[in-house]
Amino acid sequence: MATVFPFSAIVGQEEMKRALLIAAIDPGVGGVLAFGDRGAGKSTAVRALAALLPPIAVVAGCPYGCDPAAAACAGPGCGKWGGPSAAAPTPVVDLPLGATEDRVVGALDLERALTHGEKAFEPGLLARAHRGFLYIDEVNLLEDHLVDLLLDVAASGENVVEREGLSVRHPARFVLVGSGNPEEGELRPQLLDRFGLSVEVSTPRDLADRILVVRRRDAFDRDRAAFVAEWAAEEETLREKILAARARLPEVAAPDAALEKAAKLCIALNADGLRGELTLLRAARALAAFLGDGGVADAHLRAVAPAALRHRLRRDPLDEAGSGARVARALDTVLAA
Repeated sequence: MATVFPFSAIVGQEEMKRALLIAAIDPGVGGVLAFGDRGAGKSTAVRALAALLPPIAVVAGCPYGCDPAAAACAGPGCGKWGGPSAAAPTPVVDLPLGATEDRVVGALDLERALTHGEKAFEPGLLARAHRGFLYIDEVNLLEDHLVDLLLDVAASGENVVEREGLSVRHPARFVLVGSGNPEEGELRPQLLDRFGLSVEVSTPRDLADRILVVRRRDAFDRDRAAFVAEWAAEEETLREKILAARARLPEVAAPDAALEKAAKLCIALNADGLRGELTLLRAARALAAFLGDGGVADAHLRAVAPAALRHRLRRDPLDEAGSGARVARALDTVLAA
């Protein structure tokens, strides 16, 4: 893996970093969308997460990185079930905007199938992203047919490729991470709803923060190995906290009071559907696990509510406040009750 900027060395952007850590602790939260200014560190943070994540256990030789503890892989070309396990980096796969459908979903070798009767399959990016993260930069510019494809796979956790009467399916469960600049276009509502958390990223306005950002980035560019070594201890500490939070997550309680406040908050904001409550609860539980707390409390709900709910609000022509301000008002009302 190429040397990347350490996650621990990123200055500011606390909401984005917290959202990415929550997704790393509990993939069930549903992914992260980071929208904001160009050059504010969105891509840097996502690629830094790749280097930070702990390795996963895989069946050696499986093109989908299947889990040795799972009941079955069910992916074509694995052929290694029951074989030796190995450690592999958590996959973080880039999906380029210009990628073809075959590159994304995989390709069937029709000539080999017709000539030799063999179902030959070349796995695509979705196979590589299984059990990891699929990252789309400028996600709002993604072509519609790829958006539809991602929606289907994200909903089912399975990729199905059908060509000329041949059909292949394999597991494809991944955390979707997207970034973009809202000035270049909005995201389709169907895809927007698939992201569990949506964070706003802005250029630092504080003079000291801007100086620190430039100083650290300059030091990294001048001697990457030395800079990474300088932050190695902080990265390892953070990696251990992620592992500890994953282990602690099933034990974190969600009391009825927290559930009631989450529901009241979504009602007050007139949030569409019930995905808001579910995401809010899961994100708050993951944050509590990361902080070492035994149960979900008001502080956890307050910390994650903007990211969990701001992209689920209907536009109110009578309210000129942004979605973040509307969530903040609702938090003050509901949590003060």
